[in-house]
Amino acid sequence: MIRPRAIAAGAEAFAARTPTLPPATHTNSYALGGREVLLVEPATPYEDERRAWLAWARGLAGQGRSIVAIAVTHHHADHVGGARFFAAELGVPIWAHAEAAPRLPGVPVARRLSDGEVVRLDGPAPTALRVLHTPGHAPDHLCFLDEARGILVCGDMVAGVGTILIDPREGDMAVYLAQLDRLAALGARVALPAHGEPIDAPEALFRRYVAHRHMREQRVLEALEAAAGEGGASLEALLPVAYADTAPLAWPIARLSLEAHLIKLEREGRAARRDGLWRRAAGGGA
Repeated sequence: MIRPRAIAAGAEAFAARTPTLPPATHTNSYALGGREVLLVEPATPYEDERRAWLAWARGLAGQGRSIVAIAVTHHHADHVGGARFFAAELGVPIWAHAEAAPRLPGVPVARRLSDGEVVRLDGPAPTALRVLHTPGHAPDHLCFLDEARGILVCGDMVAGVGTILIDPREGDMAVYLAQLDRLAALGARVALPAHGEPIDAPEALFRRYVAHRHMREQRVLEALEAAAGEGGASLEALLPVAYADTAPLAWPIARLSLEAHLIKLEREGRAARRDGLWRRAAGGGA
């Protein structure tokens, strides 16, 4: 693993070990900007990795670059494990979406970023980062788009390794799919995910993620159809049918995605639940 890693002019990555979901083991942080720099993803909680991360961040000064702030894409632990520590050590503020603030106890959010606003960073070639509020995976999720360079920092919307979990306790499958469609239409040349390598041709990957979710939704509907004669089925009964192509070791995570799919179908009138059992809604369509 090369770290730090130059991505393009004004964009650099640093992968740090974090307590993330396998197969990922690291979370990528990014330094964006020429002279003024926005650091994205203060991720790691581990002392040895924090030392390496700080050495990287402090080394930016030797390049004639100054850190303006640290931004978080969302509040999950593998993205903010060092937020308070790094902000204090570097003497810079934390920026995040307003929805992140109540989910980050003890972390002062100095600037609440909103959809569509532009963060401007000075430099030989000034950088303008458009903030995109992209909920679905998490209610506070943000992406950052450098429109001039076609670089999209996309957090956990997609990954260069593994897949993205939609946890129904805070995620929303329908919203997530709508945001993937939105990102696909941006025309970005490269996407920088929190986990894995940079993604060339990101539009194709965004659309593959959407297609995969539609495939899974169809399997969920088929599982509901199979359970129709039994008066419905529990999540545990539907899981091995809807995720028959998935290793049983992954079923605890798959169960969360299954529930997210079912909630989406219920809101659309295509599934119904009663007494903990799910069934295909009458007249719910294909």
